[in-house]
Amino acid sequence: MKAYKYLINFKLKSPAILLIIIVLMQACSSTKYIADYQAIVKKVTIDSVDSKFKEQAYNYVQKDIRPTSPYSINVPLYNLFNTKDGRYKTNNIKPFGTPPAILDSTLVEISRNQIQKFLRGKGYFKAKVTSDIKVKDKKAEIKFKADPGPASFISHITDSISNQNIKNIYETNKPGLTHLHKGMQFDTDSLTYEREQIYKIMKENGYFYFLRPYVNFDVIETANVSDVNLRLNITNPPTKDGHRQYNIGYTHMIIAPNPDGFPDSVRTKLSKDTVNGIIFTDFSKRYRKNPIVRYDYLKQGELYDIRKENLTYDRLYELNIFKNVKIDYFNRDSTSNKINPIILLTPQKVMSNRIEGEVPFNGGTVGFNLSNTYTNNNLFRGAERFELQVKGGLQSRIGDGAKPFKDIYQRDFSISASITVPRLLIPFYNPVLGANGMPHTTFSSSYIYALQKDVSVRRIFINSITYDWVETKSKLHSFTPLNFEYRFGNLDPKIPEEILLNNLYYGLLLNRKDLTLGMKYAYTLNANKLNDLRSFIYFRGNIDIAGNLLQGISSLTGAKHDAANGDYAKILGLPFNQYVRPEIDIRWYKHLGESNQFVARLSAGIGYAYGNSEERGIPFEKLFFAGGSSGIRAWQARTLGPGNYNRAVIATEAGRKALFGLDQLGEMKIETNFEYRYTLLKKFFGGVLKGAAFVDMGNVWNINGKSTLSGGISEEVKQATLFKLSKLAQQAAIGTGMGFRYDVQYFVFRFDIGLKLKDPQFSGSDQWVVSKFLSGGRAFKDAYSLTNGPDTYRFIQYNFGIGMPF
Repeated sequence: MKAYKYLINFKLKSPAILLIIIVLMQACSSTKYIADYQAIVKKVTIDSVDSKFKEQAYNYVQKDIRPTSPYSINVPLYNLFNTKDGRYKTNNIKPFGTPPAILDSTLVEISRNQIQKFLRGKGYFKAKVTSDIKVKDKKAEIKFKADPGPASFISHITDSISNQNIKNIYETNKPGLTHLHKGMQFDTDSLTYEREQIYKIMKENGYFYFLRPYVNFDVIETANVSDVNLRLNITNPPTKDGHRQYNIGYTHMIIAPNPDGFPDSVRTKLSKDTVNGIIFTDFSKRYRKNPIVRYDYLKQGELYDIRKENLTYDRLYELNIFKNVKIDYFNRDSTSNKINPIILLTPQKVMSNRIEGEVPFNGGTVGFNLSNTYTNNNLFRGAERFELQVKGGLQSRIGDGAKPFKDIYQRDFSISASITVPRLLIPFYNPVLGANGMPHTTFSSSYIYALQKDVSVRRIFINSITYDWVETKSKLHSFTPLNFEYRFGNLDPKIPEEILLNNLYYGLLLNRKDLTLGMKYAYTLNANKLNDLRSFIYFRGNIDIAGNLLQGISSLTGAKHDAANGDYAKILGLPFNQYVRPEIDIRWYKHLGESNQFVARLSAGIGYAYGNSEERGIPFEKLFFAGGSSGIRAWQARTLGPGNYNRAVIATEAGRKALFGLDQLGEMKIETNFEYRYTLLKKFFGGVLKGAAFVDMGNVWNINGKSTLSGGISEEVKQATLFKLSKLAQQAAIGTGMGFRYDVQYFVFRFDIGLKLKDPQFSGSDQWVVSKFLSGGRAFKDAYSLTNGPDTYRFIQYNFGIGMPF
């Protein structure tokens, strides 16, 4: 009894245990809720089926008689909410869990027949399937047994194609599309695939009216039951003209007057002006012609191609100014080989305003962030997206009877504006892009203000131009040829000297006035697959380079400077930054069947200052951090590292209080994550409840001993924060945990619980803080408060977010 009480007291610290308790309460058999003549299907097996077909064959078992998986969670939860008076409810069913599978002999027979048809479709023409049902104590086991007989293989393939041009197109494309070949086992899925590929090829080569039923196969049995012959038939339509190829005529592109759609009298008001084969009519009077017709790929005189129709759909939707795009065709003369597209566009609301807020809190602090984002999707009547965001927030200390927001130690404010144009605006060059995705040019500008009470004030201006384009659906490029940043930082003159001597970078990095002129490039592979349940490698790499152009200009002007002695090269009276900052994110997604998935991730980056910044280091905002809902989840963001750093080196509580809440950052980051994802409940408040178990490892470090020394930081602190390969294991943080994801198709709401296993701010065996947690942890936390207060120690970190962590 004592052990049980301890379990409850310990586990109730985590909201996840509520689910476990529910399962324990409902773990008894569901048979008590069904009638005496009913039985619950506990097991379904299929025998004597080739292993490569077994999983597919099981899919033909009717869902209502398949045992629920995982039974231990789904069915007990369903029982909890959907039973009354010892019976299952027949109405007012709550969307929790999944009901048990009730035996139904009719569904068993349907399943048997479907499995038999499936096997025959795989070439076992003589296949027979029998079923056997065993019931005991209202629990049923269904067993399907197959007698597949001999498999049939294709011995000869012929075709009958009366239209010579279609035959030529098929023969030309056949090597790249067919799955059929002599000697393969007969498979109706391969026939279906072949039919679909032929239909697609014909629609890509001008055969606008070509239909799938024109393609069929004759399966010819031979004297040898193991051999069959195939004949591909492409028949002609019943009209005397047979199959005809069509070219594109003129195109009507029509924009409705408002989001309500088109009036009945629209045809009497169409424009009559034809430019490059397009008649453009804008009833809304909101849009310029060229930015819209640029993404009509159905060009006059060209052969009809369904790929260009789909491309037109995709790009017009990606303009993000139309809520509906519809393409129809008409042919005025039945003897003509021209079809005329009609592209009907329904505009969406141009302007929107979004207000967002959050309340970040942890032990000893509370705050809020509030932002307002105004968006105009058609600023200059050419689908230009304008976005203006104003954001502000503050963070306050609480505790010791203090009222919330009485002791505010952080204030942040930012305003940013951007204009995104749906094309690449490059002087003297007009690249033709868009076959795989919409290109964009973005002009952005922002101002950031950050106040840390009694420590510093920072002001930052950032301006940039960025080009984004799509090489293929899986390969994305982003290039920022111009990134200009101006920062102005001041330290509070009253800040204690002890803080400067025993902290990492605040004296060095916050009290600086400089500018940055550089460029950025990012390459992303397989971002389009992130929401797919399949196995693939994801990669994102980016590099930020700054100062080389200004260094060259400075050298050409003959300016003399000595960075080692604090005499920096200057532009416009300010020293400029010179650094390189590469970063990579590599992930391996492994699909493990159904909705189960394993993800392994490596994220790493380094910021290296040289030349004019060798002694000063990289800018504060370019440093890396660890922790947070998408990183090492057992730590709150920006509270881990660098290296073995521990704020206990600041001897006075007043000094630690002045730096309370400040970010812990580093010039280098290495982080690995391992996560297993699975489904908990398929029906949960209209969505799907998924689970995850994870292990996270890593940290941030400093790499430049010169920059830290020039800031006056003590040797002890410097050595604790520097990266050394021999100390990697000692300086790595390790956390584990579990999470829940509520998937409502368009959004995923995420809740993760992280537990610290190994904390590098301690030394020796004390790093394995999980042992302190298992033994209660109160004495350990009290001792930590004495040396690190007002910081408090937290073994468990809760993370809320929208979307997957990676």
